Amino acid sequence: MREVFSVLPYITAAWVIGITLAQLSILFSAMYEHWRVSQRDEYQLWRRVLASPLAPKVSVLVPAYNEEITVTETVRGLLALSYQNLEVVVINDGSPDSTVDVLIEAFDLRPVHPIYQRLIKTAEVRSIYRSHIEHGLVLVDKFNGGKADSLNAGLNIASGDLVCAIDADTLVGPQALHELVAPFLNRSDTVAVGGTVRLTNDSAVKASAVPSLVVPKKIVPALQAVEYVRAFIVGRLGWNPLGGNLIISGAFGLFDRAAVLNAGGYETSSIGEDMELIVRLRRTGYEQGTKAWVEFLPKPVAWTEAPEEFKVLGRQRNRWQRGLMDVLIRHKKMMFNPRYGSAGMLSMPYYFVVEFLSPIVEAIGLITTIIGLIVGFVDPQAIWLILAAYGFGAAMTILTLWFDDKVNHAYPSTRSRAKLAFYGLFEQFFYRPLTIYWRLWGVRLFLQGRTEWGQQVRKGFTSS
Repeated sequence: MREVFSVLPYITAAWVIGITLAQLSILFSAMYEHWRVSQRDEYQLWRRVLASPLAPKVSVLVPAYNEEITVTETVRGLLALSYQNLEVVVINDGSPDSTVDVLIEAFDLRPVHPIYQRLIKTAEVRSIYRSHIEHGLVLVDKFNGGKADSLNAGLNIASGDLVCAIDADTLVGPQALHELVAPFLNRSDTVAVGGTVRLTNDSAVKASAVPSLVVPKKIVPALQAVEYVRAFIVGRLGWNPLGGNLIISGAFGLFDRAAVLNAGGYETSSIGEDMELIVRLRRTGYEQGTKAWVEFLPKPVAWTEAPEEFKVLGRQRNRWQRGLMDVLIRHKKMMFNPRYGSAGMLSMPYYFVVEFLSPIVEAIGLITTIIGLIVGFVDPQAIWLILAAYGFGAAMTILTLWFDDKVNHAYPSTRSRAKLAFYGLFEQFFYRPLTIYWRLWGVRLFLQGRTEWGQQVRKGFTSS
């Protein structure tokens, strides 16, 4: 027993270092992708095409449930986008609050006859409204069926060739849609494109945009700001050259509507409906011989509000873990299957090892190490090896923050960048153990068959 316990700290440290090296490899891939994209001519033909009224029509789908605080600002921001051929479809998912009322009052919405083609079965639509002051705005009021069901209702009613799915608490950058549409013009097999999501907490909103991003004042959203940078720069951009993107953020993504309808729309029984749709689109593409390209672009940005309490954040993260497990089980056929190319041979194994197994292995290693120290089976010097492994992870995070600043320069002030770097060091030793706990909590709830989302608390955007 002493020999087993004495070796566990080394196994834990080796695991953490291995995970960090995998993430570092994807970061280097992201650097290569940024260099490759930066070589393109900034005045390509697609920029002129997208400024034309003949540009592909985009329908923005905004599922809303109890979003009376933020939905008006979100819709105003969408209607202010410079994209020429735009439709905004807000889907109220049976909200018991005043979401419908505030939208009707703000945009002079009036009921129209609910005639549309029901391509995907959804919960019953109670009524449809159109704005008399904003021609492209539609409100769908339906019985509650969940976020995926709301998006499917939006797919039925939308008239655009492309659909952009965003959350009701999300603001979109003025040029974001132009940039997201471009890959669909460059590659005919493109089915989905995603952009960067950043946090608005404590950042002033002006004209439904965020002119100057600041690091949140509270520690909970500040740590998430670092996490979001790493998730999008490492977890999205780095997969482009590897051909293995498996996720587009549910808060901000653009899809080929025909491809999504062909795949059956969003899976209402999945708690991770955004990732599940992307994996299913890619799987269908491989099986039908159409490839189904999924791309991430770091420049288009959307802003959202992050939870400010650990309790609310924990509910969100355990739900994300349950969503990941659901997707891995549904599409286990792809795992290590060469038929599915890089998605099956690289992406699926990566998500299984790094996102699913990692919290389990780390939790076992850390708990047994602590027990071993207490009973005297572990040399106290071994704890420094584990700390060094997490220090290596912190160094990788700092490198990611530096790279993100070179790509986007999202945080213009030196003070903000210094605060991000501090939190990047701090999160490995404090925030990471918390996320391990929340993800294990998600594993337990998933095994119990729990599918609820949990209540999310909104503070609302800070206007200036």
